[in-house]
Amino acid sequence: MTVSTVLERLEKVRRSGAGRWSACCPAHQDRSPSLSIRELDDGRVLLHCHAGCGIEEVLGAVGLDFDSLYPPRPLDHRQAPVRKPWRVAEVIEAFRREILVAWVILADVEAGRQASPEDRERARLCLDRMAALAEELTHAY
Repeated sequence: MTVSTVLERLEKVRRSGAGRWSACCPAHQDRSPSLSIRELDDGRVLLHCHAGCGIEEVLGAVGLDFDSLYPPRPLDHRQAPVRKPWRVAEVIEAFRREILVAWVILADVEAGRQASPEDRERARLCLDRMAALAEELTHAY
C-alpha cells in the first residue's frame, strides 16, 4: 500500500514537510493532530502518536495492519528496489548548502586569502555535488 492509503483514513491531515504529515490519532479522542506520518524514500510509512498510542492501536482503529506500512514486494525478491527520485525541496536545500560553501571559499579568496588545499578540494566536491543535484532535477520532471 502507499502513504495515501493511510492518509485517506485519517482526519485533519496536514502536510508538515516533504513526505511528512500530521493528523488526529484515530486510536484516542484527539482534538488536534498528535499523529506524525512520514513516507520514507523506499515507500515505507512511519507512524508516531505523540500521546503514546501504539502502532497496533492506530492501525487497528482505521482497519489496517503492519503490511499497510510497506510497499508491495516484487515477485522476484532478488530484484533491486526502485529508488525514488529525491524530492525537489530536498534537492533545493542541498543546492543551498553547497552554494553557501562555495560562497565562503570565494569570499576568502576575494579577501586576499590563499585557498588551502582542503578548500580547493572542497570547492571541487561542491561543483561535483551541484552537477549531481542538477542531474537529479533534470530526471525529476
